[in-house]
Amino acid sequence: MELLIIFLSILAAATTCLLAKSRGVIECVSVTASFIALVGSVLIALKVSKFGVYAPYEFFSVNALGSIVVCIIGLVGFAAVTYAVGYLREETAKEIIGFTRVKQFFVLLNLFLATMLLAVTASNPIFTWIAIEATTLSTAFLISFYNKPSAMEAAWKYLIVNSVGLLLGFFGTLLYFTSLQGTGEVGFMTWDNLLSGATHLDPMIAKIAFVFVLIGYGTKVGLAPMHTWLPDAHSKAPAPISALLSGVLLNVAFVTVLRFKGITDVSVGPEFAQKLFIVFGLLSLFVATLIIFTQKSYKRLLAYSSIENMGIMTIGFGFGGLGVFAAILHMIYHSLFKSILFFSAGNTFLRYSSTKIATVRGIISALPVTGVIFLAATLAITGTPPFGIFLTKMFILSAGMKTYPIVAIAAIFLMALLFVGFFKHITTIIFGEKPDEIAIGEKNMWLVIPPLALIIIALCLSFYIPPFLNNLIVMASHS
Repeated sequence: MELLIIFLSILAAATTCLLAKSRGVIECVSVTASFIALVGSVLIALKVSKFGVYAPYEFFSVNALGSIVVCIIGLVGFAAVTYAVGYLREETAKEIIGFTRVKQFFVLLNLFLATMLLAVTASNPIFTWIAIEATTLSTAFLISFYNKPSAMEAAWKYLIVNSVGLLLGFFGTLLYFTSLQGTGEVGFMTWDNLLSGATHLDPMIAKIAFVFVLIGYGTKVGLAPMHTWLPDAHSKAPAPISALLSGVLLNVAFVTVLRFKGITDVSVGPEFAQKLFIVFGLLSLFVATLIIFTQKSYKRLLAYSSIENMGIMTIGFGFGGLGVFAAILHMIYHSLFKSILFFSAGNTFLRYSSTKIATVRGIISALPVTGVIFLAATLAITGTPPFGIFLTKMFILSAGMKTYPIVAIAAIFLMALLFVGFFKHITTIIFGEKPDEIAIGEKNMWLVIPPLALIIIALCLSFYIPPFLNNLIVMASHS
């Protein structure tokens, strides 16, 4: 019932935004719908933690990992919608956009949230693929929101690269369906059907299928070398959308890859998928390290940080054992802190009218609250203690030391370089000398409350994990 209410509220909000002639109505229904989604997602997570898989209807099924991602969508989605109200008001005041663009933004934003929820909760692999493809279509228009040549180029690149990748993922999905030949399985196809029929899947076909799935959906995850769309798209989209792309959408695609990994493990054993995970994860770390030192835009800097963190998560799942538990926890922390960073980057852009690192100095003087939040989130995302990401990185690396010591050592070296490169840019942005023409102070609370609330939640989770969430992580790491 909760899931149906969530979908109906978000779709009703999208329809209302399309028909409404008042900006206040558009903002009100969007914030309300996202709040309903947040409450509903927590209720679903509580049910899964207590009773196991949540499957209220034949077409929907939410397991432990899925419920965690549903909560991430609900929490970051509510923060992003709330933040978008103030963000777009600022841009309207500067005459950058008008009412029609605001309406378009909130319609697409609500559809984006709905498609991500559908991708995570759909019980059918084809429905999951359709939903993830739908996220591509809805966000392509949001990436090109400002109609600038660079934004249009980023949107087309995003659309083409991800569509090609998802076609490969679709082909891999069809190969998995061969496992049901001769098993007598008929009717509606589900993830559970594929998992139960995995023992009948030819091992060679399973390996080929997983390679297609990993490359296809891995494009959406942002794993190197399929990451080429990510820096452009995340840097050109409005800040609330960048937060959702980096903090939420990458996880939605990753969950799909992990579902296929579970099927592949039953067919050919866990080592095949684990080794591929380690290769792609380490390659993502390496690529992010090479490029992060030369970045000239702080939003692109955050985008490459996302590639790094998705690589760390992939390595964690590849190491197995404690690494899986840590990777799931890392997913939660990264979603929160990266969203905070993009909100802070949005506030910075509104004040400085630039995303260039060379022209932005003294954030902590111009925007004191944003500057402190930006600094705290930067310390957290780079794995500085006592923030939770420090622990998840340590757990992942300790898991790797037992089975893949060379990979773990290489990952430590790359993480250290990434830490240096990230701070090299961020410290000058935050602590540099503020230009005289930049005003001081923060007046729009819509732009401050969402990142402040998220960082409080993230800090609390760094020291205390609620029992239901801990139970979900344990359940997901053993499934």
